[in-house]
Amino acid sequence: MKILFFANTDWYLYNFRLPLARYLRECGHEVVMLSPPGSYVVELQAAGFQALTVPMERRSLNPVRELHLLDQIRRIYAQQRPDLVHHFTLKCVVYGALVARSLGIRGQINAVTGLGHVFTSDSLRARLLRPPVRKLLRLALSGGNTLLILQNPDDQAIFEQARVIDKGRIRLIRGSGVDTARFQPIARPERSDLLRVVLASRLLWEKGLGEYVTAARRLRDEGVAAEFLIAGDMDAGNPSSVSAQQLAEWRQEGSVTLMGHVKDMPSLLARADIAVLPSYGEGVPRSLVEAAACGLPLVATDVPGCREIVEHEVNGLLVPVKNAAALAIAIRRLCCEPLTRERMGQAGRSKVLREFDSRIVFQKTLAVYDELNLFRPEF
Repeated sequence: MKILFFANTDWYLYNFRLPLARYLRECGHEVVMLSPPGSYVVELQAAGFQALTVPMERRSLNPVRELHLLDQIRRIYAQQRPDLVHHFTLKCVVYGALVARSLGIRGQINAVTGLGHVFTSDSLRARLLRPPVRKLLRLALSGGNTLLILQNPDDQAIFEQARVIDKGRIRLIRGSGVDTARFQPIARPERSDLLRVVLASRLLWEKGLGEYVTAARRLRDEGVAAEFLIAGDMDAGNPSSVSAQQLAEWRQEGSVTLMGHVKDMPSLLARADIAVLPSYGEGVPRSLVEAAACGLPLVATDVPGCREIVEHEVNGLLVPVKNAAALAIAIRRLCCEPLTRERMGQAGRSKVLREFDSRIVFQKTLAVYDELNLFRPEF
């Protein structure tokens, strides 16, 4: 069958869905990628996939531009004639589902990997957008041969309470999977130098970067022997993106080390001792799953998504959201307790092998595809 992936960035397709696309290709299916243009389009093509682009601006509310975008999506869908479309992130779910239904495409999988800025932000813009976005989601997801994939029970409860889609058509698949052969522990001798604490994410306020920097500043002032790393790029298309000016101020202050985009995450995690993500809400955070696979103890906020991978006092510590003081206390504790770090790291690795290995996620995804009865020959 021909399957079309549609996401709001080529970076997302490359970093989070390329392994699934390869798995589907191994199973005999053709996969086409669709996203706005970007530097990862050529990487997707180099991996052997057809990668198409549409002029989508994630923050745009211009009706003329959005109608043009819908027309472009419709043209591509009509030309490609996929048997199944798999949409990722809210805007792609809404637009892709509306277009797919208008063209009579046989099957739709709509995946919402965390509710995103519109539902997690307290900004006036986000609050104003919530009611129309809910209505559009209800319209988009009302098609017949459609299933919705969510990543955590909290998001599932929100969708069910909002009656956006019949709860019988919601499926729960936790995360996008991690290659546990690529992300695996290495021996970590007790350090005589600085411990390394790493936060890996897009540079968004909603990932808790402000709280992380504040905690790093406090721990540095207290004399804790640790280096605080931030691995990730700015995301100019997201309203929550940290500004270049703010990043320059953090660099000058020196409480954290800004590494930019890190392509080889296994190597970075092999040199780290603790992984942190003080997010305001997630689907299932890939960065924490990768860190746990590498045997790192975790510190995260007690919010949807993070709770799926972090078991408090088992493989990490959960702290209240937007609480830099509690975050600093948790990080300090792990810095001072090497045996706790080792115990939690081993528990995290075991959890990933049981629940988040990529093959488990891929097989569950293919099982959801099979529910739509698209893979049977037509006579």
